Amino acid sequence: MVTFRNNNNTRRNIFRRDRGFKSNGDRSKFNSTFPNTENFQRKSPGRNNHNAPKLIEKYNNLAREALSAGDKILSENYFQHADHFTRILSEQETYKKKKQTENNITSSEIDTTNQTSETNEVEKNS
Repeated sequence: MVTFRNNNNTRRNIFRRDRGFKSNGDRSKFNSTFPNTENFQRKSPGRNNHNAPKLIEKYNNLAREALSAGDKILSENYFQHADHFTRILSEQETYKKKKQTENNITSSEIDTTNQTSETNEVEKNS
């Protein structure tokens, strides 16, 4: 009786070597494209969490429904999901406030710069 168990594996490996595949030893484990900075921050917190209020409401409703059905574990899971999106919503609000204050500061600096240049021109002309 003939078994062909190992025959296919060796053929696959031969073809892989021919096509330029790298074995596990050839590539580095930690091949990161991100710079190694300690204070890495996204441009906007969260991926697609524009519907965070809707998701909070959804998970709170699911949690209440599961609790009324008697499933405490599932309700706790849904409450944790709602809590997660509550935190994301608060992060978004603080991010917006931070951006708004930065914009207000820069616009006020521009206004004061324009005012001082106008007063300097008036003084020169006088």
